[in-house]
Amino acid sequence: MRSLRPRPPPAAPAAAPAPPHASPLSRRAALAAALAALAAPRAAKAALTSTLAAPPAAIALALAPDGRAYDAADERLRDAANMLQLALNAETLEAEDAAWTAVIDKYGGLDAPWVPDIVGRAYGNRGNARSRAGAADAALADLNQAIALCPWSVDPVLNRGVVLEQSGRLAEAERDYRAVLDATKGADPSAHNNLGNVLLLQGRYDESEASYARAIGLAGVKFTFAASNRAAVLFQLGRRAECVKEYARLLRRYPSFDDAHAGLAAALWAAGETAKAEGEWSRVEDARYKSVAWLADDRRWPPAMVEAASALIQLRKVA
Repeated sequence: MRSLRPRPPPAAPAAAPAPPHASPLSRRAALAAALAALAAPRAAKAALTSTLAAPPAAIALALAPDGRAYDAADERLRDAANMLQLALNAETLEAEDAAWTAVIDKYGGLDAPWVPDIVGRAYGNRGNARSRAGAADAALADLNQAIALCPWSVDPVLNRGVVLEQSGRLAEAERDYRAVLDATKGADPSAHNNLGNVLLLQGRYDESEASYARAIGLAGVKFTFAASNRAAVLFQLGRRAECVKEYARLLRRYPSFDDAHAGLAAALWAAGETAKAEGEWSRVEDARYKSVAWLADDRRWPPAMVEAASALIQLRKVA
């Protein structure tokens, strides 16, 4: 599953904002929110088509501004931070887009040391919203601008990779994910997971499995789709016993996780353990898993796993 990581606003109004990724705790908070969103089954992929250029990103963490240098008494900063928070609380995509646009329009031309930080956040988050709305080129334009304004931030690069991946531009998506990993010295689990996705789509299964394993090594089994993705790739690689073991381990912690129940059912069915497979399949509540096309095109299981699930689904239809 793809990871789309929002950029939270700075603290306001009591203190000046911290720069993006100023501390491991702020990064962990952002990651926790992203991981929580992964607990639900993967939604059908957006039908994105992009033509806009996505220049290579040069991430320089050392350029991150020192939020302590911002003037905490600056009413404009307090107002901008409050506007960011209102945008994050927007209840619809249209309201969210309008709220980010309001920040950009109001403060984009201001000459103040905090402007690139604040306005860069607004561009990045508006790009995320436009990606979710299916507007690929508009999303890329915003994320390109966020990258230019905030060259110290990995988030807009990671999120641009998601848009490129959704648009089928896999080589460029891989480039962005690797740029994030280079900048963070391999310490970003979302980038490892997303890199695993594009490697899987290119049929590079050994590399994909290794990327998922690194994501799990950093974030643990709580990164549910990285763990489930790895199990599916293990099946593709012929490491069937490991696949079953990984699905079972995941389900011990998350017993209602449909993706793992469905994957384990397919793996058990392929191994001839029909009774156990039926038991696992009966626990799958998400009806999308009954569609072979959805598993292949939207969930993007590897071919061997789709084939195993297809046999199970077809026989159950006959029954």
